[in-house]
Amino acid sequence: MPFEHNDHYHRLLLRHLPRECGAALDVGCGTGRFARRVAGLGIEVDAIDSSAEAIEEARVLTTQMAGDRIPRFRYANVAEIQLPKGRYDFISCLASIHHMPFGTVAALRDALAPGGVLVILGCYPEKTWLDWAWSLVAVPVNAAARLTAHVKDKLLRPTTAASGRVQMRAPVSRPTVPLPRIRQEAAVLLPGSRIRRLLFWRYLLVFRNSG
Repeated sequence: MPFEHNDHYHRLLLRHLPRECGAALDVGCGTGRFARRVAGLGIEVDAIDSSAEAIEEARVLTTQMAGDRIPRFRYANVAEIQLPKGRYDFISCLASIHHMPFGTVAALRDALAPGGVLVILGCYPEKTWLDWAWSLVAVPVNAAARLTAHVKDKLLRPTTAASGRVQMRAPVSRPTVPLPRIRQEAAVLLPGSRIRRLLFWRYLLVFRNSG
């Protein structure tokens, strides 16, 4: 597979899974790669996305999964539906919070069970000198990672594996809210949350429901 920034951070996000995690929600699941990974750990997973095409692709790809736990994919806009209160032990949002008002995190917060964890892998635009400095570091690392992934893809892909089917990619949009403002809003809506900047134009927000 080509190098994907979001996939690169899957293991980092999974480190924040609560020890006893029974139910999870993946918001903006796209074609469902992270939702399937969480479900593969034996966790009950709901996954939603506002792209009908992405949800259809997720369902097609999930037919290849083995085991009892298969994500339940749903076409829905999280900003327009009512999430069950206190339902989920783990909620993830990978590169999708910028597709909706940041205030949507309040609904995600309320959907957490006591002790539940919300993780957001977010995107932000380059607005400050610090943003540009991180970008300067990320560019050569990104190029090297993409080259490595390309070489591995060529070496590992069987020459006879040509189904003719092109896998779709989830819709993307450019982020507009700068990281300092995200920190300000998170301090109000997700008190006690932690945000740290990552490479590849991402940040990680972690919030634990201590209620």
